[in-house]
Formats: sequence, C-alpha cells, structure tokens
Amino acid sequence: MDVKSGLFYVFSAVLLFSAFRVITARNPVHAVLFLVLTFFQAAMVWMLLKAEFLSIALVLVYVGAVMVLFLFVVMMMDINVDSIRHGFWKNFPLAAVVGVLIALEMAAVLMGGFRVIEEPHALAVAGNAAVEISNSKELGKLLYTQYLYPIEVAAAILLVAMIAAIALTLRQRKDSKYVSPSDQVRVKSKDRMVVHKMAATKPTLVEDLTNATDAETKV
Repeated sequence: MDVKSGLFYVFSAVLLFSAFRVITARNPVHAVLFLVLTFFQAAMVWMLLKAEFLSIALVLVYVGAVMVLFLFVVMMMDINVDSIRHGFWKNFPLAAVVGVLIALEMAAVLMGGFRVIEEPHALAVAGNAAVEISNSKELGKLLYTQYLYPIEVAAAILLVAMIAAIALTLRQRKDSKYVSPSDQVRVKSKDRMVVHKMAATKPTLVEDLTNATDAETKV
C-alpha cells in the first residue's frame, strides 16, 4: 500500500468518526465542530482525487462561511437539550428504517465494485513542448462555455433569493426605531440644537434674604 492509499484510509476513517459524532454529540456546539472536521476530511479526500477546485470550494464556502454562521447561531441561542431529546424515541423507528435503507443502497453500489480507469495525464503536448493542464482552469472553461446558461440561471435564482431575504428581514416594525440615512446626511446644526436666550443671573443680596424671611415669619 502506497502513501496515497494510506492517507485515503486515514482521512476516510476520521471522516466517518466525525460524521458519527455529529449525530451522537450531546452538546450542539460540539456537533457543529465535528461537522467542520467532517468537511475538512472530505476536502482532503477530494484533494487526493485531484479535484482541487472542489476541495478549496468546500473549505471556503461550507467551513469558512456556512459552518461559522451555524456555530455562532448555536452559541447565541439558548438551546434546551432536554426538550430536543424529548421526541427521540418517538421518531427513532422511522429514522432507523431510513438509515437501513440508505445503508442497503450504499452496500449495493459498493459491492458492485468500481471500474478501474487510467488516471488522465497532467501534461499535454503542444508542439514539441509539454504543457501542464490545470484542473481548475479546465473546469472553469467547461462551466463558462458548455454550462453557461445553467450557471446564469443559478446566479439569477440566488440573486432573487438574496433580495427576498433582505426584503423579509428589513420590514418596518412598530417597536423598532429607525432613522433614514438620507435625513441624517441632510440635517443641519440648527435642526439639532436650539439656543434660548435667558437673562443673566444676579447675585442675591443679604437684605433681600432678610426681607423674605421676615415676610414668611409674619405669614
């Protein structure tokens, strides 16, 4: 067994263990961290299969953005673990049936074996010189030539979804205070502060205090 095969088995074993811990960890934060480890191991397996673009995309998109967001949401929410486990045994039969079905389907695929194909050469001959082929470059050419229209449709759908999410979250509420940024820019100093002219204060004389005291005594 060569080094590549050994690394594949190591990454696969860690991936299976971390995926199992995702659904068995009692602490939600630990489950999210195990899921991050699962994505990293899957990225390493893709790297061994020379799918560098998919490997980097998995790390950047899922680990760098989605899972970090999930981690912060889980840490900020006060999750009651006991209430989550309340209906575990009630839904366990259905989950067991689905799990067994998926395991049987995977076993049917794996027992059939894989066709061994020759590894594509990483060098192409251009004239008399050998030119190295870039996996990411070839994938980019394929995406933006043959699959250009599906990419544009997916981009339009994601844009509509992003605009809809912004519109739903920025609804004006009665219990929230909102100030228009355009009004803040156009405001002037005289609109923020009003100066009232008042008479200057005068020192109180001792005679005035004595007269006021006598008047209160008579009353």
